[in-house]
Amino acid sequence: MGEPAAAPAMKGAVMAFDFGEKRIGVAVGEWETRMAHPLETISGEANAPRFARIGALIGEWRPVELVVGLPMSLDGEEHDLSKRCRRFANQLNGRFGLPVRLVDERLTSVEAERRLREAGRSIRDHKAAVDSLAAQEILQDHFSSRK
Repeated sequence: MGEPAAAPAMKGAVMAFDFGEKRIGVAVGEWETRMAHPLETISGEANAPRFARIGALIGEWRPVELVVGLPMSLDGEEHDLSKRCRRFANQLNGRFGLPVRLVDERLTSVEAERRLREAGRSIRDHKAAVDSLAAQEILQDHFSSRK
């Protein structure tokens, strides 16, 4: 008897979200390249337009999986926004029927802000960019954690 068959390679686009009450950062990447790219930031607090835009992005990119950043304190504990992110992830799954993974997002916004500063951009003037860059970090972490 030979070696066990290898698991099939993951293929297709993956979309990630950095959920916030006022903005949702979005990033996209491909399993084949395992490279994540910031896509956009969806602004506003009303669910209907936010989910309409997410639906349009899903229709355009046709991801095979969705990833949502789960905020945690530095000691690994969940907090108030964690519960809202879990709810958002459940809503994504219910509305779009795609698998949704939660990924620890500790320090992703800090990393996104660092990248903006290094590029010579003001964080205050590019707040929306922080969210899409944080989503990129979340997705890149997801790719790195999966073999």
